[in-house]
Amino acid sequence: MRRLLAFVLLLTALAGACAPRRVQWPSGDGEAFPGYQQALEEAVSGCRAVRSLSAELSISGRVGGGKLRGRVMAGIAAPGRIRLEAVAPFGPPAFILAASGTTATLLLPRDNRVLTGEPASAILGALVGLDFGADDLLAILSGCVVASPEATTGRSYAGGWARIDLAGGAGAYLRREGQQWRMRAGVRPGLLIEYEPAGGDAPARVRLHVAASGGAPASDVRVGLSQVELNPRLGPEVFAVKVPRDARPITLADLRSAGPVGERR
Repeated sequence: MRRLLAFVLLLTALAGACAPRRVQWPSGDGEAFPGYQQALEEAVSGCRAVRSLSAELSISGRVGGGKLRGRVMAGIAAPGRIRLEAVAPFGPPAFILAASGTTATLLLPRDNRVLTGEPASAILGALVGLDFGADDLLAILSGCVVASPEATTGRSYAGGWARIDLAGGAGAYLRREGQQWRMRAGVRPGLLIEYEPAGGDAPARVRLHVAASGGAPASDVRVGLSQVELNPRLGPEVFAVKVPRDARPITLADLRSAGPVGERR
């Protein structure tokens, strides 16, 4: 199993470039912000309507001591449907992860191995240190932080910043840019999210800082989005994987024992 993920995503290539500068969001108590609900609605008006997304994801960063780099073709649709296909410069995909419901299938074509019957979030956690389900990933990548964000309170800060507390314990940091409020960062339990806005509704880049928890390593993963299509029609065939009859089964424990992608042993 130590060699099982040596090729997965081809993310084990060293990422020598320096990490982008982090968003410097405000701290302190700020001031009362009566217009916090309207500001949030303005910031999430585009992503709130997103029910499906397809994109090419450029991934880089770190999981524990391992460096990550690779490209993934993604198709995600609510509720609970996801397909991630790692693109290799030659040959078959490094992996295909697909789910439509509570369980997922992970196929490793180059090693002819397959994992079935586990949640997509658990498989993603083992692969790249991001323990997200399909709906969480859709909300994060579309720029909403959480599915159906609902404002509870808000504070304003100098420099056109505002913090909006969301139902369920999450938070959003907005910034006034020109005449519009935009999502620039989000907070979920154990997770910090930074956004680089693009000209359209979806962000250009998303940076995810995941705290170490329960033996899982901390991760700092940057995701660039290109070829983005919002609300495409994604049929059931997208979220299915044709598994070869002779594929050898592996378990989630096997996947976890190999360590996150990019971590050499």
